[in-house]
Amino acid sequence: MSTEMQKIKPRKLGHLVLAVRDIHKSVEFYTNILGLEVSDWISDQMVFLRSGTDHHDLALSQIPKDSSEINDLPRYSRPGLEHFSYLVDSVQDMERAVQILNEHHIEIVRGIGKHGPGQNCFLVFKDPDGNNVEIYCDMEQIPLDKPHTAQTWERNIDSFDQWHFERFVVPPPFAVVKEKSGV
Repeated sequence: MSTEMQKIKPRKLGHLVLAVRDIHKSVEFYTNILGLEVSDWISDQMVFLRSGTDHHDLALSQIPKDSSEINDLPRYSRPGLEHFSYLVDSVQDMERAVQILNEHHIEIVRGIGKHGPGQNCFLVFKDPDGNNVEIYCDMEQIPLDKPHTAQTWERNIDSFDQWHFERFVVPPPFAVVKEKSGV
């Protein structure tokens, strides 16, 4: 069957990433009011929250207080949705999705990669309105009946892509390449 007739066909809506003005105030709201649990942090710039066993179903990303701080990926200057995601079965499904996206001339933003926090593989692309859509697989599971201690990851390439862009199908973001090369 040609990929033109194929569809990606995700299994479920997975997680959302929101850009926020004050990450600590937002964490307080989502943990103390909504009752979510913190899974991990990246420095004090991103936090991963969960309501169930998936490592995260909501992540919050700090909006830079000063536009000169915009040197990491992803970064936005306004609060709101950075991306939403759908679960697929495997990296092979992501590779097939790349073919489908390319056939339909859909912009791929980042990936295929493997995040540090959550250990999930990812592929991000644009919808017709410019929203970032992610498909992911292999999300770390945190059992409800076992204690979990949140880890704080460094804000570096390993927290963003543990494969160091080896499987990226588009050029990696300049800021992260710059960091990797030590420039």
